This record gives sequence, C-alpha cells and structure tokens, in this order.
Amino acid sequence: MAKAKTNYTCSDCGAISNKWMGQCTSCNQWNTMVETVADAAPGNNRYSNPQHMSLAQTAPVLSLDDIEAIDVPRFGTGIEEFDRVLGGGMVAGGVVLIGGDPGIGKSTLLLQALANMSHHKRVLYVSGEESGAQIALRAKRLVIDAKELKLQAEIQLEKILATLNDLKPEVVVIDSIQTVYSDALSSAPGSVAQVRECAAQLTRAAKQTGVTIILVGHVTKEGALAGPRVLEHIVDTVLYFEGDAHSSFRLVRAIKNRFGAVNELGVFAMTEKGLKGVSNPSALFLSQHDNQVPGSCVMVTQEGTRPLLVEIQALVDTSHLPNARRLSVGLEQNRLAMLLAVAHRHAGIAAFDQDVFINAVGGVKITEPAADLAVLLAINSSMRNKPLPRGLVVFGEVGLAGEIRPAPRGQERLREAAKLGFTLAMIPKSNLPKQAIEGIKVIAVERIDEAFNKLRDHE
Repeated sequence: MAKAKTNYTCSDCGAISNKWMGQCTSCNQWNTMVETVADAAPGNNRYSNPQHMSLAQTAPVLSLDDIEAIDVPRFGTGIEEFDRVLGGGMVAGGVVLIGGDPGIGKSTLLLQALANMSHHKRVLYVSGEESGAQIALRAKRLVIDAKELKLQAEIQLEKILATLNDLKPEVVVIDSIQTVYSDALSSAPGSVAQVRECAAQLTRAAKQTGVTIILVGHVTKEGALAGPRVLEHIVDTVLYFEGDAHSSFRLVRAIKNRFGAVNELGVFAMTEKGLKGVSNPSALFLSQHDNQVPGSCVMVTQEGTRPLLVEIQALVDTSHLPNARRLSVGLEQNRLAMLLAVAHRHAGIAAFDQDVFINAVGGVKITEPAADLAVLLAINSSMRNKPLPRGLVVFGEVGLAGEIRPAPRGQERLREAAKLGFTLAMIPKSNLPKQAIEGIKVIAVERIDEAFNKLRDHE
C-alpha cells in the first residue's frame, strides 16, 4: 500500500510547507509546524468540491452611499451577562467561538443558555465529548427545564450538517470543534486541517441558512485557542472564559465581535445551579478591610462599556537576593519595571533593593494603562507603611517623562465611584469634569511627584 503523502501545516497561521521547519516562514512562530496528511484526491480539492462553490453570483460594485445601513436584529439568551458580552444578544447567522480552560464552565453556561432559548427557539446541542446521559445528568443537577432542547451526540461533520438540514434549528452548539471531523479529509480529528475545514463548513451553513452556531474551542497551555489562528478569523465573535477553576467566579471577555463592541466583560458566579450573573461585579474586586491598610489602592478600570472598581495591592519588602524580584499578577510585568524607573527618576522613590509584588484582587486582568497611577500609589504606600486616605479612588496613565495622561470615559468612572460611596478621587488634570460630581471630591494632578505631594497633604 502506497504511503500517504504528508505536508506540514502551521498551527498558528495555517501556512503549508512540504518539509518541516523549526520556524514558520509566514508568521515567524517557532515549533508550530505539524505534520498532516495531504489530500491529493481530485474530489477532495476544496475548489473542485461543489460544496465550496459560491453561494450567489458575483455581487455588483456599489457606492458605499448607496448601501443602506441596517441594524442587525438580536435575540436574548436569557442570561443578561452573556448578552452583554455578545453585544446585546445573539445574531441570526452569526458564528460564535468560545474558549477556556477545561472545567471552567463553558458547557454549563451554554447548556443554561440553550435551555432558556428553547422556550421560544428551536435549539440543538451537538456533543462530541460527552454522551447524552452525561449531559442529561448535568441538566438534572442544574435543575433546568430542558424539555424542548434537542441533543445529538455526533462528531462526523456530514451527519451534523444533515441534521441541521432536517431539523432546521435556529441555534446550535457544537461542543467541541476539535472533536468534529469530515470524511472529505483523511487527517485525524483535531488536526489543523480538520479544525479549519469543519469550522469553515459550519460557518458556511450558518450564513446560508441563518442558523446561529456556537463553537466550543479547546485552549493551549498558554491560554490561546488551540488550532490554527485562521479559526478566529472565520468566526464573527470570539469569547474567552477567564478565572481560576478553583474559584467560584468566572469572567467572560469578548476579544472579537463583528456585531458589537469588543473588550466587554461578563461576570458570573459558579453556584450549585450553574453560572449566575453578578449584578455588582465591583464588589468582587474590592477587599473588605475594617481599617485602611498600607499598599492598597482602588482604581476604576473600563471594561468595554462597564466601569469596574478594582483593588490594586502592593507589597514592598527588602530584597535578600542580588537581583530584586518584580512579580505582577493581573497586570503587565514589564510595565511594572517601567513604572518603578519612572518613580525613581521623577519622584525620587528608589526600589532597586526592594522586592515588589503587585496583585489585582479577584483574579481580574487589567490591560489598560490607566492602572499606572494606582500601582505607583500602592507601591509608595507600602514602602512608607502608611495607608492611603479612606474613600480614595484613582485612575490615570503615567508617561516616561513623569506626566499623568488622561484615561478615556473619565466622567463615567467618577460617577461609578461616587455611586459606590467613594468620596475622594485623584485623576489626571485632563479628565477634570466641567461640573462637579455630587458626593466626590476631585484632586487633579499633572505629574507623578505632584500626586505624591498632594496625597501627603490629605494624610
């Protein structure tokens, strides 16, 4: 029997090479070339397969002014926090990819959402990892009404597409895309070629019939979605589950959304009856101290359209190593080193012989630079062993020249802080509101040394 012809496909960008290479020549990533079976049969060529022919004739060239802009109609999932991350709800014909660590709650959340939608939509749950009995046991444990929820345990793509054609559901969950395989390809399920081809065909079916498809994706050890990066380009929306599997709280973040805003955040609590939305997530990220403690500073971060109050904690201790340690949890570690250099150069605060540890309470990850001022104030508070004033909230970006730059949506952040009972705010001067916000006093600063001096006046 003739040996099957193989080639090498990059698991990051999908590039194909005839020989193995340590570094992909397309995306320059290392150790991403995976051996796959080449499908040389003419009938398996995606361009000769009738299934891959165009849906319609070539569209005419139009002026952008002649095209009517129509809002996309949405329908809810019955879970408010999930709808928020999706941009207001599901879209007919949309394809959503949701990824996260094993056991974090992806299948639980989607089972709850499908059960809610089954009362007014035709829904289908396609399971490739669990049997029907296992899913029924989970539904019983979650105490959800799943009488109208249809279930299919199948991993062959052609049978799944035939089921979609027969039942004509309006919402479908594929759990997970790495288990699905197509007979048109000879490679194993979960390979780069299978994942890419199955996702493309399911997306085509969604656009052609108007069914909403939710794909569950595995993640790598680094936390990225497993499979080729083209998988993220194919779908309309990419969601990530965040949070520690041993904690009761989960965060769902939108990384890409063609029908809504990105960086939206949904906050859930894992209970005995499944995932429940958290109405006041700021309470999760604030520690409850009877008295003010050194090294603690509260900041207002913006996650999409939602302002969140997060406590930044700093611990500065004398280092007993030749190189002092710099550890950051929830914030970028390289930025911490930069901020320490700025504090030394422009405010005279030296930490070269101190171990510095930074933590964002509650497991939240803060990516925006508006956390800079809060980090430096928390570090200064820990070094001096003096707590910051009670009721203080902070935000602002710190530049390399020591200036404090404005943060977007400053007034929304201040209103959220005032609503939660904070009475004092230190913000960039450019964010100073034209009209005073009731219940909160504002300290506007332009430079980092000015911020430290004004805080000493309020001690």
